[in-house]
Amino acid sequence: MPAHAEWIHQFRSIIMFTSLLFALAMNDAVAQGCEGPLQGEQRLLRSEETVDLCELGRDKVTLVVNTASECGFTGQFEGLQALYEDYNEQGFQVVGFPSDSFRQEHGDEEETAEVCFINYGVTFPMMATSNVRGKDVNPVFAELITATGQTPRWNFYKYLVGRDGEVLGVYPSTTRPDDQSLLRDIAQAL
Repeated sequence: MPAHAEWIHQFRSIIMFTSLLFALAMNDAVAQGCEGPLQGEQRLLRSEETVDLCELGRDKVTLVVNTASECGFTGQFEGLQALYEDYNEQGFQVVGFPSDSFRQEHGDEEETAEVCFINYGVTFPMMATSNVRGKDVNPVFAELITATGQTPRWNFYKYLVGRDGEVLGVYPSTTRPDDQSLLRDIAQAL
């Protein structure tokens, strides 16, 4: 075999091996990846730390809630925390997204954090303040809106996302965290 033919054969072998490794890596990434709205990085409330929502939601049933600390529904933090505590060990979580889309959130994240963490004892993940509707909508809510056709109409709108990323239910602000239909849907998803 001429030298250049040997070189071409080795080059092809390297290319095939590299392609195989790439294909395996892509299959692993897809298997490890996320489906649904919980994707990307988000900054935590009153923090420089970010979280990978895909990792946060992996294999969990998640209740996504847009919150506001100066709203008539703000007391729902208490019920959301209770839900989180009751079902967390079964693979359930709540993720809060403070928003001023309805002009009822503090302009200062320190004040928002005080309401959530001090006044209501929230221990579930709270993201940085963002828009849940309009042109600058948070990407998570853009996906939720696309998936359901329902834009939050007010604060404490809730979206239940299954372990596979599918949106299982949408609940208006008036649906309290202890509502029997919400509890039934969570139990079925778990």
